[in-house]
Amino acid sequence: MILVTGAGGNLGSATLAALRAGGVAATGGSRTPGPGTGAGTGPGTRHLDFDDRASLDLAGVSTLVLISAGYAEDDQVVGRHTAVLDAAVRDGVDHVVYTSLTAAGDHLGFASAHRATERLVRASGLRWTILRNGLYAELFGSLLTWAGEGVESAFGDGALAAVAREDLADAAAAVAANPARHRGRVHELVGTPITAAQVADRLGVAHRAIGLGEYRRRLLDETPGLLPFQPPMLVSIASAVRHGFLDGTAPDLTDLLGRPTRDPLAVAATAAAAARPRASL
Repeated sequence: MILVTGAGGNLGSATLAALRAGGVAATGGSRTPGPGTGAGTGPGTRHLDFDDRASLDLAGVSTLVLISAGYAEDDQVVGRHTAVLDAAVRDGVDHVVYTSLTAAGDHLGFASAHRATERLVRASGLRWTILRNGLYAELFGSLLTWAGEGVESAFGDGALAAVAREDLADAAAAVAANPARHRGRVHELVGTPITAAQVADRLGVAHRAIGLGEYRRRLLDETPGLLPFQPPMLVSIASAVRHGFLDGTAPDLTDLLGRPTRDPLAVAATAAAAARPRASL
């Protein structure tokens, strides 16, 4: 049986849906499985809380798709991944597919937890595949800030090899459905480079670049609700894009998909448009 962790989240639920759409038997695991009807909720979804080792029951699972629990401080993330990998070894899981971060992401402030987890995966004794995901096109679009009739960003003229989340889910499903073919492989799943100015052009508005210092100030002073680790994480994304560290391409994603990728520019523009304040429409 295939089990996808984080099935209540965007990537996990999309991966589970892609597996089922392909006729592959799979179930989900979630901290909050709930009674819902979505792909990652409802009957059959296992309760898996990475912060509660007693909840980590992987009995009967042959292939585990470990969706990174990366939305926290590094030590907490690595602790969560350690717990689930220990459970996978204990319960006889055969193969783990881990959704990591593109190697160019070494320039990002949240790469350490991914690299540490990759070491844990390799040292676990399990068969493994690592999917080094590029940054979402949805994220890139959402990080553009509306100012009047235009958008602003700290990305400068830099480009991001952005990927539609759904393409990453389809790739994870393809690997999980045939894990032996990808045993011991690291796939770099990046897309087509796009810039903030191109997203603005697609929206028919102007783009204005702001400095990293101004961006950090806005995050700290004008963005309520951010957790302490988030401002430096977001600034590191902006800096890496701005200085050309995240624009590299690779064929792995299209090879896994067996088709062209979704247009990341269209996906980013849709995300940016969704964040537009109603008063500016």
